[in-house]
Amino acid sequence: MKKGVMRPGHIQIRVLDMDEALGHYRDLLGLIEVHKDSEGRVYLKGWTEVDKFSVVLREADEPGMDFVGYKVLNNEVLDQLHKELIEFGCKVEEIPAGELDGCGRRIRFDSPTGHMFEIYAEKEQTGKWGVSKVNPEAFPMDLKGMKATRFDHCLLYGPNIAGTIDLFCNVLGFDLAEQVVDDEGTRLAGFLTASMKAHDVAFIEHPEPGKFHHSSYILETWEDVLRAADLISITDTSLDIGPTRHGLTHGKTIYFFDPSGNRTEVFCGGDYHYPDHEPVTWLAKDLGKAIFYHDRQLNERFLSALT
Repeated sequence: MKKGVMRPGHIQIRVLDMDEALGHYRDLLGLIEVHKDSEGRVYLKGWTEVDKFSVVLREADEPGMDFVGYKVLNNEVLDQLHKELIEFGCKVEEIPAGELDGCGRRIRFDSPTGHMFEIYAEKEQTGKWGVSKVNPEAFPMDLKGMKATRFDHCLLYGPNIAGTIDLFCNVLGFDLAEQVVDDEGTRLAGFLTASMKAHDVAFIEHPEPGKFHHSSYILETWEDVLRAADLISITDTSLDIGPTRHGLTHGKTIYFFDPSGNRTEVFCGGDYHYPDHEPVTWLAKDLGKAIFYHDRQLNERFLSALT
């Protein structure tokens, strides 16, 4: 049931020290620093992204995620979804154009899992970084670090994922692509997509509301993921796990931490989803294989280290 949500648009991440954070997101991950606003927030993007920015870093006293935003087709869709979010029971706030530099008005809303989301229709488009819109070269010559191509998705922990999945599927028009269920059939995790991707956002049941597990950025090849692992060691960055493969989504992945303790993923590959596909189901008793396909056992830190 498509409602006009096109893709993830941006995420605002809290960091404890901006200079250290830029060493992670810009120099190691390879995002492009494009702007710093009057509040001191720093805006970044993956080099293939057409919009002005996709990641905003805000210096704060504790790490985590402030919100994640999704771009909708046009202002008519934005107005209609605004009404439907209110009818669903969300607390809704309209953020004026320009509060994020280069972004139009945004509709911000809460969720049963305690996370804040927003939708918007307009953002300044600056094009892919370092390549022309006409006869573009394969890639820019000045990319840094892991050469992340785009912000892809985030994984969020909180209570009542059933309510948030209902919100995303029945109001925003996402599809449930994959899930984890227990022996009673209760859904413990849901992977949702607004596109053909394996997922644009994912939720895992957790007693504490509003928890941030990771933001994820896509690389082109498995060799790029292996190179990311080398860079993690070269820079003495805190490694969580990988390189490995997921059972869920089948993406090839590595996880590591920014200096504030926020988890980052880079990955390549993964499944695709069409609206007529039934959700892929994993059983909770096989969660180890679902998350870490090769090891087939859970890393406790992966489940419990949240911001």
